[in-house]
Amino acid sequence: MTASSSSSLSEQVCKSIIAAILRGDFAPDQKLPTEADLASRYAVSRTTVREALSCLRSEGIVTSRRGSGSFIQRMPFGGESAGPQIKSIADIERYYAFRMCVEVGMVEISAQMRTDADIAAIRAAYTALERTLDADVSGVEEDLQLHMAIARASQNPFFVSTIEHALAPIRQCMELAQNLGQTRNADRLDEFQAEHLPIIEAIEQGSPAKASMAMRRHIENARRRIFEGG
Repeated sequence: MTASSSSSLSEQVCKSIIAAILRGDFAPDQKLPTEADLASRYAVSRTTVREALSCLRSEGIVTSRRGSGSFIQRMPFGGESAGPQIKSIADIERYYAFRMCVEVGMVEISAQMRTDADIAAIRAAYTALERTLDADVSGVEEDLQLHMAIARASQNPFFVSTIEHALAPIRQCMELAQNLGQTRNADRLDEFQAEHLPIIEAIEQGSPAKASMAMRRHIENARRRIFEGG
Protein backbone atom coordinates (compact mmCIF):
# COMPACT_ATOMS: atom_id res chain seq x y z
CA MET A 1 0.00 0.00 0.00
CA THR A 2 1.40 3.44 -0.93
CA ALA A 3 1.65 6.40 1.45
CA SER A 4 -1.03 8.23 -0.54
CA SER A 5 -3.46 5.29 -0.36
CA SER A 6 -2.83 4.97 3.39
CA SER A 7 -3.52 8.69 3.78
CA SER A 8 -6.70 8.34 1.73
CA LEU A 9 -7.90 5.48 3.93
CA SER A 10 -7.26 7.42 7.12
CA GLU A 11 -9.15 10.40 5.68
CA GLN A 12 -12.08 8.12 4.87
CA VAL A 13 -12.09 6.76 8.42
CA CYS A 14 -11.86 10.28 9.79
CA LYS A 15 -14.88 11.33 7.72
CA SER A 16 -16.77 8.19 8.76
CA ILE A 17 -16.22 8.92 12.44
CA ILE A 18 -17.33 12.54 11.93
CA ALA A 19 -20.46 11.30 10.15
CA ALA A 20 -21.16 8.92 13.05
CA ILE A 21 -20.84 11.79 15.53
CA LEU A 22 -23.20 13.97 13.49
CA ARG A 23 -25.71 11.08 13.30
CA GLY A 24 -25.62 10.84 17.08
CA ASP A 25 -23.84 7.47 17.23
CA PHE A 26 -21.24 9.10 19.48
CA ALA A 27 -22.09 11.94 21.87
CA PRO A 28 -19.83 14.66 23.34
CA ASP A 29 -17.66 13.30 26.16
CA GLN A 30 -18.51 9.73 25.13
CA LYS A 31 -15.64 7.26 24.84
CA LEU A 32 -14.96 6.01 21.32
CA PRO A 33 -14.61 2.28 20.63
CA THR A 34 -11.10 0.90 20.92
CA GLU A 35 -8.66 1.11 18.00
CA ALA A 36 -9.20 -2.60 17.38
CA ASP A 37 -13.00 -2.16 17.30
CA LEU A 38 -12.76 0.83 14.96
CA ALA A 39 -10.37 -1.07 12.70
CA SER A 40 -12.87 -3.92 12.53
CA ARG A 41 -15.82 -1.58 11.99
CA TYR A 42 -14.16 0.23 9.06
CA ALA A 43 -12.16 -2.77 7.74
CA VAL A 44 -8.80 -1.03 8.01
CA SER A 45 -5.60 -1.49 9.97
CA ARG A 46 -5.07 -0.10 13.48
CA THR A 47 -2.34 2.12 12.01
CA THR A 48 -4.94 3.72 9.74
CA VAL A 49 -7.27 4.21 12.71
CA ARG A 50 -4.45 5.87 14.68
CA GLU A 51 -3.83 8.27 11.78
CA ALA A 52 -7.56 9.12 11.64
CA LEU A 53 -7.71 9.72 15.40
CA SER A 54 -4.61 11.90 15.19
CA CYS A 55 -6.37 14.04 12.58
CA LEU A 56 -9.48 14.30 14.77
CA ARG A 57 -7.32 15.31 17.74
CA SER A 58 -5.65 18.04 15.69
CA GLU A 59 -9.12 19.42 14.92
CA GLY A 60 -10.08 19.34 18.59
CA ILE A 61 -12.94 16.91 17.92
CA VAL A 62 -11.39 14.00 19.82
CA THR A 63 -9.18 14.03 22.91
CA SER A 64 -7.06 11.24 24.35
CA ARG A 65 -7.16 10.54 28.06
CA ARG A 66 -4.15 8.67 29.33
CA GLY A 67 -5.07 5.13 30.28
CA SER A 68 -8.73 5.63 29.30
CA GLY A 69 -8.80 5.91 25.50
CA SER A 70 -10.22 8.47 23.06
CA PHE A 71 -13.26 10.62 23.82
CA ILE A 72 -15.46 12.98 21.79
CA GLN A 73 -14.48 16.48 22.86
CA ARG A 74 -16.85 18.56 20.73
CA MET A 75 -19.26 18.27 17.85
CA PRO A 76 -17.80 18.73 14.35
CA PHE A 77 -18.91 21.79 12.41
CA GLY A 78 -20.96 19.73 9.94
CA GLY A 79 -18.96 20.47 6.83
CA GLU A 80 -17.87 23.97 7.81
CA SER A 81 -14.27 24.84 8.56
CA ALA A 82 -13.25 24.08 12.14
CA GLY A 83 -11.52 27.45 12.26
CA PRO A 84 -8.13 28.88 11.32
CA GLN A 85 -5.09 26.64 11.47
CA ILE A 86 -1.47 27.65 11.92
CA LYS A 87 0.30 27.48 8.57
CA SER A 88 3.07 30.08 8.83
CA ILE A 89 5.31 32.05 11.20
CA ALA A 90 2.92 34.98 10.82
CA ASP A 91 0.05 32.73 11.98
CA ILE A 92 2.04 31.82 15.09
CA GLU A 93 2.46 35.53 15.89
CA ARG A 94 -1.28 36.08 15.39
CA TYR A 95 -2.05 33.07 17.57
CA TYR A 96 -0.05 34.43 20.50
CA ALA A 97 -1.63 37.88 20.08
CA PHE A 98 -5.04 36.15 20.23
CA ARG A 99 -4.09 34.22 23.37
CA MET A 100 -2.77 37.34 25.04
CA CYS A 101 -6.05 39.16 24.48
CA VAL A 102 -8.41 36.31 25.29
CA GLU A 103 -6.72 34.27 28.02
CA VAL A 104 -5.35 37.21 30.01
CA GLY A 105 -8.81 38.79 30.12
CA MET A 106 -10.44 35.43 30.77
CA VAL A 107 -8.28 34.54 33.75
CA GLU A 108 -9.17 37.86 35.43
CA ILE A 109 -12.83 36.84 35.28
CA SER A 110 -11.99 33.31 36.45
CA ALA A 111 -10.24 34.73 39.52
CA GLN A 112 -13.42 36.62 40.39
CA MET A 113 -16.04 33.99 39.53
CA ARG A 114 -14.38 30.66 40.43
CA THR A 115 -16.14 28.28 42.79
CA ASP A 116 -14.68 25.66 45.11
CA ALA A 117 -15.57 23.06 42.49
CA ASP A 118 -13.68 25.03 39.84
CA ILE A 119 -10.60 25.24 42.04
CA ALA A 120 -10.76 21.49 42.64
CA ALA A 121 -11.05 20.87 38.86
CA ILE A 122 -8.11 23.16 38.12
CA ARG A 123 -5.99 21.49 40.77
CA ALA A 124 -6.93 18.05 39.44
CA ALA A 125 -5.91 19.11 35.91
CA TYR A 126 -2.63 20.49 37.24
CA THR A 127 -1.94 17.20 39.07
CA ALA A 128 -2.76 15.18 35.93
CA LEU A 129 -0.28 17.30 33.97
CA GLU A 130 2.32 16.86 36.69
CA ARG A 131 1.95 13.07 36.42
CA THR A 132 2.59 13.12 32.67
CA LEU A 133 5.67 15.25 33.13
CA ASP A 134 7.01 12.86 35.75
CA ALA A 135 6.34 9.98 33.35
CA ASP A 136 8.19 11.79 30.52
CA VAL A 137 5.24 11.66 28.10
CA SER A 138 3.80 14.43 25.94
CA GLY A 139 1.30 15.98 28.36
CA VAL A 140 -0.19 18.14 25.60
CA GLU A 141 -3.77 16.96 26.18
CA GLU A 142 -3.42 17.39 29.96
CA ASP A 143 -2.06 20.91 29.44
CA LEU A 144 -5.05 21.73 27.25
CA GLN A 145 -7.43 20.39 29.89
CA LEU A 146 -5.82 22.67 32.48
CA HIS A 147 -6.51 25.69 30.28
CA MET A 148 -10.08 24.47 29.73
CA ALA A 149 -10.61 24.13 33.50
CA ILE A 150 -9.44 27.72 33.92
CA ALA A 151 -11.85 28.83 31.17
CA ARG A 152 -14.79 27.06 32.84
CA ALA A 153 -14.00 28.85 36.10
CA SER A 154 -15.00 32.12 34.39
CA GLN A 155 -18.64 30.91 34.40
CA ASN A 156 -18.82 32.52 30.96
CA PRO A 157 -19.86 30.20 28.10
CA PHE A 158 -18.38 32.59 25.53
CA PHE A 159 -14.90 32.19 27.00
CA VAL A 160 -15.40 28.42 27.26
CA SER A 161 -16.57 28.17 23.64
CA THR A 162 -13.72 30.38 22.40
CA ILE A 163 -11.05 28.29 24.12
CA GLU A 164 -12.70 25.04 22.98
CA HIS A 165 -12.58 26.18 19.36
CA ALA A 166 -8.97 27.35 19.78
CA LEU A 167 -7.73 23.99 21.05
CA ALA A 168 -6.49 22.85 17.63
CA PRO A 169 -4.02 25.75 17.11
CA ILE A 170 -3.03 25.64 20.79
CA ARG A 171 -2.24 21.95 20.33
CA GLN A 172 -0.33 22.74 17.14
CA CYS A 173 1.92 25.21 18.95
CA MET A 174 2.52 22.90 21.89
CA GLU A 175 3.50 20.08 19.55
CA LEU A 176 5.63 22.45 17.48
CA ALA A 177 7.56 23.47 20.59
CA GLN A 178 8.28 19.81 21.30
CA ASN A 179 9.22 19.05 17.69
CA LEU A 180 11.72 21.89 17.60
CA GLY A 181 14.01 19.77 19.73
CA GLN A 182 13.09 21.32 23.04
CA THR A 183 13.98 18.36 25.21
CA ARG A 184 11.81 17.53 28.18
CA ASN A 185 14.54 17.89 30.77
CA ALA A 186 13.88 18.43 34.46
CA ASP A 187 14.70 22.15 34.33
CA ARG A 188 12.24 22.78 31.50
CA LEU A 189 9.47 20.79 33.21
CA ASP A 190 10.03 22.79 36.37
CA GLU A 191 9.76 25.95 34.26
CA PHE A 192 6.41 24.90 32.81
CA GLN A 193 4.91 24.10 36.18
CA ALA A 194 6.46 27.17 37.79
CA GLU A 195 4.47 29.22 35.26
CA HIS A 196 1.20 27.36 35.82
CA LEU A 197 1.28 27.45 39.61
CA PRO A 198 1.10 31.27 40.08
CA ILE A 199 -1.92 31.34 37.75
CA ILE A 200 -3.68 28.72 39.85
CA GLU A 201 -2.75 30.35 43.15
CA ALA A 202 -3.98 33.76 41.95
CA ILE A 203 -7.32 32.22 40.93
CA GLU A 204 -7.58 30.55 44.33
CA GLN A 205 -6.81 33.86 46.05
CA GLY A 206 -9.42 35.65 43.94
CA SER A 207 -6.83 38.12 42.62
CA PRO A 208 -7.57 39.22 39.02
CA ALA A 209 -4.42 41.38 38.87
CA LYS A 210 -2.09 38.56 39.93
CA ALA A 211 -3.89 36.07 37.70
CA SER A 212 -3.60 38.26 34.59
CA MET A 213 0.07 38.99 35.31
CA ALA A 214 0.86 35.29 35.72
CA MET A 215 -1.05 34.32 32.56
CA ARG A 216 0.64 37.09 30.57
CA ARG A 217 4.05 35.84 31.73
CA HIS A 218 3.14 32.25 30.80
CA ILE A 219 2.01 33.20 27.28
CA GLU A 220 5.02 35.45 26.69
CA ASN A 221 7.35 32.64 27.78
CA ALA A 222 5.52 30.13 25.56
CA ARG A 223 6.02 32.44 22.60
CA ARG A 224 9.68 32.94 23.51
CA ARG A 225 10.25 29.20 23.60
CA ILE A 226 8.91 28.92 20.04
CA PHE A 227 10.92 31.77 18.51
CA GLU A 228 14.03 31.84 20.66
CA GLY A 229 14.27 28.21 21.73
CA GLY A 230 14.75 29.39 25.30
